Amino acid sequence: MSSTFAPGSYFITARDGLRLHYRDYPCLAATRLPLVCLPGLARTADDFCLVAEAAQQSGRRVLALDYRGRGRSEWDKDWRHYDPDVEEDDIFAVLADASVAKAVFFGTSRGGLHTMRLARARPGLISAAILNDIGPVIEKKGLLLIKGYVGKMPPLQKMSDAAALMRLTASVAFPAITPEQWEIFARQTFEERDGKIALRYDPELAHTLDDITPECEVEDLWEAFAALAQHPILALRGETSNILSIETFAEMARRAPRLERHTVPGQGHAPLLLDQPTIERVMQFLNKQD
Repeated sequence: MSSTFAPGSYFITARDGLRLHYRDYPCLAATRLPLVCLPGLARTADDFCLVAEAAQQSGRRVLALDYRGRGRSEWDKDWRHYDPDVEEDDIFAVLADASVAKAVFFGTSRGGLHTMRLARARPGLISAAILNDIGPVIEKKGLLLIKGYVGKMPPLQKMSDAAALMRLTASVAFPAITPEQWEIFARQTFEERDGKIALRYDPELAHTLDDITPECEVEDLWEAFAALAQHPILALRGETSNILSIETFAEMARRAPRLERHTVPGQGHAPLLLDQPTIERVMQFLNKQD
């Protein structure tokens, strides 16, 4: 009999009363620490579905979180609560609900920033980490591009229209993505609601980027990265990324001797985690961890 089961959806109440959702991929005969997956700014737990299934089958329980205002978590009436400090309090609440005291963390973009900050805030929580196209220095050009599309979309009637829109706007940075993968990514980004296509996150999330301007200074996270650098790290970078520069990628390896690097060909920010070579590289790293 298999020790793995279909993932379950769990809901908890945050400190301020908001309803939060996370996915739990159980493994009754787990022999390794759990894997905790933290998505990007406007992304959801579903981004990790293929990685989570592979890790679960290897003997590891997996949690994948929906931040407040994303996926199946409740939208906050005050967009100011879409804040890293509030979100990290939510992450701690999920970990407590799932009885996870130590884990491997997998963070895409914003999730990687959370991973660095958590390593500093709670020593002992993280045993190893995977960072998906994020580092301590975030390129302003990439942030301005993200600001240009988060929370914005034209009227769409069908999911195929959503997939076509994504291919039209992002195919230059993601030439390696197949039509089937664009369809999957579209369903991870949008949902059908009242006969129309809608975003799977609160559009008010766009306000968190209000301060990003061509003149602004973007704070670096080298101090937080230093807390993570003592652990094994796999750093993924999309070949055409405009968020994680080649220079920062190299500097991360210099400052973290246990860091392994992998470039995902034909993908930008952030790699979609839908191609088999990337999943295999992630599993190669995970299988070396407790």
